[in-house]
Order: sequence, then C-alpha cells, then structure tokens
Amino acid sequence: MNKHYEQLLPYLERNHAYQAALALFSWDAETLAPISASEYTAKYVGILSEEAYHILICDEVKELLHKLSSKKEYDSLTVSEQAIVRLLQKEYDKMSCIPAKEYREFSELCAAAHPIYCRAKQTGKFEDFAPTLEKLIDYTRRFASYRAKNGESLYNILLNDYEEGFTTEVLDDFFSKVREAIVPLLKKVTEKNNTIDKSYNISFYPVDIQSGFCRFLSGYLGFDFNRGVIAESEHPFTTSLHNHDVRITNHYYSDNLESSMFSAIHETGHALYEMGVDDSITGTPAGSGISMGMHESQSRFYENMIGRSKDFWIPLFPKLKETYPEELEQVSLDDFIAGINKAEPGLIRTEADELTYPLHILIRYELEKDIFEGNCNIADLPKLWAKKYEEYLGVTPDNDGEGILQDIHWALASFGYFPSYAIGSAIAAQLYDYLAQRMPLSDYLKEGNLVPVREYLRDHIHKYGASYPTNELLKQVTGEEFNPDYYIRYLTEKYTTLYHL
Repeated sequence: MNKHYEQLLPYLERNHAYQAALALFSWDAETLAPISASEYTAKYVGILSEEAYHILICDEVKELLHKLSSKKEYDSLTVSEQAIVRLLQKEYDKMSCIPAKEYREFSELCAAAHPIYCRAKQTGKFEDFAPTLEKLIDYTRRFASYRAKNGESLYNILLNDYEEGFTTEVLDDFFSKVREAIVPLLKKVTEKNNTIDKSYNISFYPVDIQSGFCRFLSGYLGFDFNRGVIAESEHPFTTSLHNHDVRITNHYYSDNLESSMFSAIHETGHALYEMGVDDSITGTPAGSGISMGMHESQSRFYENMIGRSKDFWIPLFPKLKETYPEELEQVSLDDFIAGINKAEPGLIRTEADELTYPLHILIRYELEKDIFEGNCNIADLPKLWAKKYEEYLGVTPDNDGEGILQDIHWALASFGYFPSYAIGSAIAAQLYDYLAQRMPLSDYLKEGNLVPVREYLRDHIHKYGASYPTNELLKQVTGEEFNPDYYIRYLTEKYTTLYHL
C-alpha cells in the first residue's frame, strides 16, 4: 500500500466514526427521539460536526492529499483508492473554505430546523418555518459563494454536490424534454381517468398488518435483516452507517394501501445499493452510492420498473389477497395492476404516479433555481408553488402542509437534491431497457426469483460504491452515458398502452 495513503487512513476512520454518530442522531431524531430533545441535541450535533470537520480540514490531510495528487503517486493507487483520494479532495475543497465556527452554527441550525419544520407542516403554516428556511438558504448561498470561481453559478455548485456534471444547462435540456412529452400526454390520460377504478386503495388497512406485509416485501427483494432494520418515520428514508448497518423507514396510512408498499420497495432499493458496497471500501468516502441520481435509479428501478409490473405481482398477488381478504375480495390481478399504474394529477410528490412524478420534480427544480439566482422572495414561495402546480398538474394545494411544506429536504438544507429524483428515474429506465434485452427478466419475476437481478446490479453497480462517476459507471454497464430518451419512451409507451390512446 502507498505509504502516504496508509497515513491518510486513520483520518478517514476517525471522520467516519463521527459521521456515523451524526447519522445515528439524525436517525433517532426522525424515528424515536422526543420532540423536546431537539434544542439540546442540536448542540451535541454541532460539537460532533465541528470535530469531524477538524479531523479532515487540517494541515496533515492537506499535505497528504497534495502528495497523493502527483501523477506518480496517484497512478500507484488502486481504482478504489484513487476514488477515495479524489472524493476526499473534493470534500476538502468544499469544506476548507468554510470557517469552522460557521460550519458548527450551520450544523446546529439544521438540527434545530427539523422540529420547527415538522410543526409547521402539521399546522400547514409556511410562515412558521419561513424564518428558519431563510437562514438555511442564506448559509447555503454563503457556503456556495465561498467555492464559486469565475462567476460560477451558485446553483450549479449545489447541483454538483449531488450529481457531478449535471449542470443547469444539462438539466434545462432534460426537463424541457420531460415537459414537452409528459404535459400533453398527461392531459390525454386525465381525460380517460374514469376508465380505471382503484377505489380498493382507500379501504381501511390496519397499520400493523401493512407493516408486516411491507417487511415481507423488503425481504422478498433481498433486504438482509441481519444487516439492516426498518422503523417508522414521517418521511420514509434510508441511512447507512456502513454496509453492515443499513436502516430504512416507512410511513403508513390506514386509508391507503399503496403508499407504504411502494415506499417499502423504494427504500429497499436504496438499501440493497448500500448493502452491496464491497467490504474493502465501506466506511470510506467511496463506500456509498456514487451520486443521488444513481442511488435513485436503484430505488426507482425496483419501485416502478419492477414493482409496478404485472410479472412481479403474479407470484405475490395471492399473498396480498390473503393478507386483505375482505378489502381485495372483488379485485382481480388485472384490476390491481391497472390501479397501481393509474396516472392522476395530485399534490403530493411521494404519492405521485410514474407519469406525473417528473413534473413534481420539475416544479422544485424551477423554484430552487429561482431561489439561488435571486429571482424570488422566500415569502412568495407558497404562491409560486401553487401557480406551478396549477400550470403543470392542474391542481392547487389547500394549505402549505400539502404544498410547499410537504418535503423535508429544504429543512435539511438539501438544496440541489431534487433533480436527482428525476435523473434517477431516467437512469432506471435506461438500465431496465438494457437488462430486459439481456436476461429473461419477465420469467425471473413470474418465478419470484429476484436473485439474478439483484446479483447483476450488485456486481456491476453496487459493489463499486462511489469508485466511478455516474456517467462512467453507466457507460460501463450499458455502453452509453446518461440518455433520457429511454425514460421518455418508457413513459410514453407505458401510458399509451395502459389508457389505449
């Protein structure tokens, strides 16, 4: 092993230990912690964040990175080691320009913002969260400005943190294609919405029974309960301390069968990615998914391409009917498949069907871009949100809880994250097209055999963690870089067929 790389490892291990502790605090805050604990816990989060900051942002790490960046030393590293050095350098460049005191203040603000956001969402009052949101945006804008070079767009800097290379220029082109294809298609589909009945979805489904079936679904897909746990939270999510401790959450509605089932499938897709990371790189900067877009591609692949297909439910539907014998007594497999794929404009992103989903992301992308380009005031966001929902989806929120406060991302200062959902959906379609042509995917699903799919994704994507950039990894797997045409074609063909257009 390169001696300078070996000298770097203790810093990586110490930093990851702090990051794991912070992840546990975050997990606890959203699952079990009492709400009154937040003010005190925020202080501890701030202290741990500052300590983690100092472990990496120091002269010793700076010097080691400088030595490892020379061509001779860099070329002596393995592919994974090169990725770790490259990613650490990116993180160092990002963090070293932020004063430690400001970083700690920001970390405390993020921890304190969560309960404020939750209360505002419950009451549906954006004005209760707006002052906190404005502070989060100010910090984010300031930190991005520290990194800006030669008039670089602040929003591009934020986007690059989640999806390297996917600038506003790339995304403007992508979302333009989505808008031009999906908006008119949705109008045609909406006119025929009454041809699909999914009233079964809003019967009474006891939460404990839902929880049991969702646990079964996660295991069916390959979730390893020896290395993972499932809890309940307001907003379903996945977190990973390392590849042997991966945690997912779900949320249950007693009058909505689909919500928790597809959240379970979605989050399990994320978990399989994290569990599939090779042991040799877990706990390092390369020990997680390469990007949020690639991560979302795995969850959306399982949730939509697999989880909403008839083939997937052929072996599962009898068990679902046994679980809810009265509620689904008159529902056939074909009725169910049509129902879970029905496209209907709605207000809530996480409950959106495949066709309307990218429009939810388009709205958030346009608003975030306006925020960081200085084209809107924070106080005006609820009105702008409602206007865009009316324009693209033909619906308007009755309150801020089902409008601008529905997502937790801004309360976490995760600005630039949202486009990754749409990127991930597009990558999922690209992967699905590739796999369907190279393995008997339909037969595997009808047999209830998810192993070949899971193993293929693990061997070609998951085990590498963040060793390769998104486009490079995608090209290794499919032979081409990001191509949204597969996504547009997938949605167009699927909904044209489903609604007999």
